[in-house]
Amino acid sequence: MTGERVLGEFLRNRRARIGPTELGLPPTPGRRATPGLRRGELATLAGISVEYYTRLEQGRDTHPGPSVLDALARALRLDAAERRHLHDLVTGQQTLAPPRSPSAGLVHLLHAVRPHPALVLDDASGVLAANPEGLTLFAGLADWPPERRNLARYVFCHPRSRHTIRSWSAIAAACVADLRTVSSVTADPAVADVVGELRAASGEFADLWRRHDVGRNAGGPRQIGELDLVSEILTARDGLHLLVFRPAS
Repeated sequence: MTGERVLGEFLRNRRARIGPTELGLPPTPGRRATPGLRRGELATLAGISVEYYTRLEQGRDTHPGPSVLDALARALRLDAAERRHLHDLVTGQQTLAPPRSPSAGLVHLLHAVRPHPALVLDDASGVLAANPEGLTLFAGLADWPPERRNLARYVFCHPRSRHTIRSWSAIAAACVADLRTVSSVTADPAVADVVGELRAASGEFADLWRRHDVGRNAGGPRQIGELDLVSEILTARDGLHLLVFRPAS
């Protein structure tokens, strides 16, 4: 999907989520044909012409300046992650793909945190390494060959994931938001590959993807198996991520 189309879809999605009364606009008589804000209402709130906003939403103008993006972000009441994502969609600043194997130092940390479960992930949620406790935590993950091990794939496609992950809905939403955020700033083809695969394989993934929710996975409470855990994520200098789980209490 082109950047222009993604920008337009993101703006349409966020415009549909916010109603005029939430922004102090007077209610309009009769039934509204469009959920959320009309284009003209959003354009007025952002201080731009409705014609210009329409071009942005339809992908016919792809280079709005930072001040326009900030005005749209304020009008749509975007949070910090959504605001960054909006700018990233326009600037197209992309980072290089991280390495496919973790450094010796990262592998040392992976085993140093034992007995806490831990995994090394790339931006596509691929599991590049794991300590024994990490593989055991996600029941059935070790049944897949190493090149197939991917947390997002596990969440949406493994038959044991819903039984294993008690907080499945929260983790599923976080996986999709993380991939959506990464997809706008990375040149790693593995991200596009796993997104394409999961959109085709899982209707729930496809539905969440269409929501355009964004935000990097910052960890937090997780209920996996019989355990109540807290996850922590450390990002190494090479761009890989160490995901560690510890007891919640």
